Amino acid sequence: MAAGRPSRPDGPAEDAPLAFPHVAFDLDGTLLDTRADLAAATNHVLRTCGRPEIPPETVFGLVGEGARRLVEKALGDGDAALVERGIADFMAWYGEHCLDATVPYPGMVDALDALAAAGCTLTVLTNKPEALSRTILDGLGLGRRFAAVVGGDTLPTRKPDPAGLAWLCARTGTPAARTLLVGDSGIDVRTARAAGAGFCGVAWGLTPDGMWAAGPARVVDAPAALLDVVRGRA
Repeated sequence: MAAGRPSRPDGPAEDAPLAFPHVAFDLDGTLLDTRADLAAATNHVLRTCGRPEIPPETVFGLVGEGARRLVEKALGDGDAALVERGIADFMAWYGEHCLDATVPYPGMVDALDALAAAGCTLTVLTNKPEALSRTILDGLGLGRRFAAVVGGDTLPTRKPDPAGLAWLCARTGTPAARTLLVGDSGIDVRTARAAGAGFCGVAWGLTPDGMWAAGPARVVDAPAALLDVVRGRA
């Protein structure tokens, strides 16, 4: 028998080719717990517009389609001038306070290190504006871990349009079929399907009900479990 490391009985050997050598992460609710800062920014807008504040849990359900849709849904009417004012107030306030309470989810930094050590190329795909996303990632010391960041304003379209994920695949030289999008929403599920990529949901996200309703094939309960997914064990 040839010498060498045997395969584990529950999956491929650790030195086998990765099932997903490229992992693209959603930002809000997946990589980072941004809930408190998003809720505070939204309620700042509502106060300045003379509207009553809403519970943080309500704000969480509005996140995922970018700042404009968040403000539109929070204000809840078709007053274009009010919406534009609200968006400007949101971006100005959030830009100054986006790191007040935002942190990586527990275990996420260790998971990123483990994925990188296994040979994964890591990227970010979010509907948050790119510059703001980079500010947050850099402020938390995470920016250098990602080969590329596509935000909601990087390209003419945003999630669930697959163009952003296709761009990241081209940038990393990875076929879509060997790319894993990790996210917490139905938008993320639809993006991966439209791109022909793999998807893994996270159970700790902002919009888990929408994610579950979209029927994800895989969901992990902790960041550490992502390593088994990229190795094809889950």
